[in-house]
Amino acid sequence: MDGLILFLIIAIPILLLVIIFFAWYISTLNRLRRYKIKVEEAESGIDVALTKRFDLLNKMVQAVRSYVKHERDTLESIVGLRQPGAGASIAEKQDCMDRLNSGFAQMRVIVENYPDLKANTNFLKMQDAARDVEENLQASRRIYNSNVGRYNMAIAVFPSSIVAKRNNFEKLDMFKAEERKRQDVDLTV
Repeated sequence: MDGLILFLIIAIPILLLVIIFFAWYISTLNRLRRYKIKVEEAESGIDVALTKRFDLLNKMVQAVRSYVKHERDTLESIVGLRQPGAGASIAEKQDCMDRLNSGFAQMRVIVENYPDLKANTNFLKMQDAARDVEENLQASRRIYNSNVGRYNMAIAVFPSSIVAKRNNFEKLDMFKAEERKRQDVDLTV
């Protein structure tokens, strides 16, 4: 009888510690998985914004084409831009965004040369829509980076780093600004 009581005095705390450890482990693993899902949702938001931007750029090109005949090469190169496919990496999406930015910049230069086009109501509406798309894209990037930051911190900080390493959670890349947008703006005239 005394042996049974001694066994229970030792076994119950050990059993409680094992249960607490497994509860913590499962809870941490589930938290990391939720963070990963939030990152994937945010990445999908970037995809949606890039697709909307791509579609809008093509519509703007069609509108400009009716006004601009001799700028055809520039417009055709803009139309030739491709969206990243499903499963594209953040680097590929960043590259697509950089190309779309370049296309929008070329479009603005063309539009500046055609005052009638700048005054066209439909084109003005598309420019407003483009501004909205840009804001949505920026918001999507901020949400993505916030979720990636939270996820990366969770997998790097002890003790959750133990669970992350054991389950092969890897650090994710942030969505970065274009190199030319990181430079100081030259305000000299």
